[in-house]
Amino acid sequence: MESIQSIKQRFEIIGQDPKLNRAIEKAMQVAPTDISVLVTGESGVGKESIPKIIHSLSHRKHSKYIAVNCGAIPEGTIDSELFGHEKGAFTGATQTRSGYFEVADGGTIFLDEVGELPLTTQVRLLRVLENGEFLKVGSSQVQKTNVRIVAATNVNMFEAIKKEKFREDLYYRLSTVEINIPPLRERREDIHLLFRKFASDFGQKYKMPTIRLDEDAVELLVKYRWPGNIRQLRNIAEQISVLEENRSISASTLNSYLPHNVGNNLPAVVNAKKTEGDFSNEREILYKVLFDMKGDLNDLKKLTMELLKNNDSQKVQEENKNLIRKIYGDKDEDIEDHDSSPLEVLHLPEPTVERTFTPAPPEDKYHFAEEIEEEETLSLQEKEIELIKKSLERNKGKRKAAASELGISERTLYRKIKQYDL
Repeated sequence: MESIQSIKQRFEIIGQDPKLNRAIEKAMQVAPTDISVLVTGESGVGKESIPKIIHSLSHRKHSKYIAVNCGAIPEGTIDSELFGHEKGAFTGATQTRSGYFEVADGGTIFLDEVGELPLTTQVRLLRVLENGEFLKVGSSQVQKTNVRIVAATNVNMFEAIKKEKFREDLYYRLSTVEINIPPLRERREDIHLLFRKFASDFGQKYKMPTIRLDEDAVELLVKYRWPGNIRQLRNIAEQISVLEENRSISASTLNSYLPHNVGNNLPAVVNAKKTEGDFSNEREILYKVLFDMKGDLNDLKKLTMELLKNNDSQKVQEENKNLIRKIYGDKDEDIEDHDSSPLEVLHLPEPTVERTFTPAPPEDKYHFAEEIEEEETLSLQEKEIELIKKSLERNKGKRKAAASELGISERTLYRKIKQYDL
């Protein structure tokens, strides 16, 4: 059996990081078997090297090796690409075509970005993994295939499963053995080695002297976070090799090629976990504000009507003290110490005794306004029911806590629960 170092030389893998060595070792151990393998890691870490190692060390090495980028194939044609199609199966299918699983029979298929597969294709792939059977698009004849599947993804599979974007049963079939490739920021000692290798390659490719980094530039290179990993490092090395006339690169020169939209390159702590019913969603926040405004408006209408119907302003003020406090604040002095009448507190004109209310004219003068109000109320009502349900679920049915969260009284919440039959 070949050593890890010989495998690195053979596949041009550079680095001595223990995590990288462990990933290569696992690939060498599973290669002689037909176990399906899932390679995980961030974009640009070099996941495509692992399936090549597995295929070259397996008994399938003399058969075909096909690499498929699942994220690059349109959803409407991916089933045809993978499993083939019959003539006339869809518009443009002028002849029968063999898919990758038929062509690679006896060999290995590498499914890169497998997390981007549509759910319907995932069902077909699961059947291939379970019993080696598949159907061409537009055919009813079951075909058999004997392929080794190695998949790779940079997606958090557990999050994808939770969001129902990836089948859980397919994940466990693919990840019989999972191999993780560490990001470049966790392989600090390998960064300068990789840069020197890329610089040497581009010097030969473009027939230029190889660029070299000053000590300060090396320190900056190692401290940088490299969100694009090896792919980004290679890109930077190529840019500098082509554009810089001075082949000795200083820290300031290197810094001019590094993206500056990552701040100080320090990891940020982000709480990405959100409960299903919280108010972090902007639309829900907007709806909640609208509910509060709607409630305040209804309270103002009620108070104004009481004042217009009753000439005894002092009596109205006493009877609706809690309502006025709710609208204008919790401080009693805002109301009690005010020398003006409650109507002035509300910034409304004093009603006159002579004022009368005439009925609306028979013509449909306000038809347009009424239609808008009815449509808006319906959508707000649906959203209000949804928010009440979520609040009750979060607070395990405790109305007092739910009412406090929604910014309404417990009595109002109880009335709404009865009104909406929740």
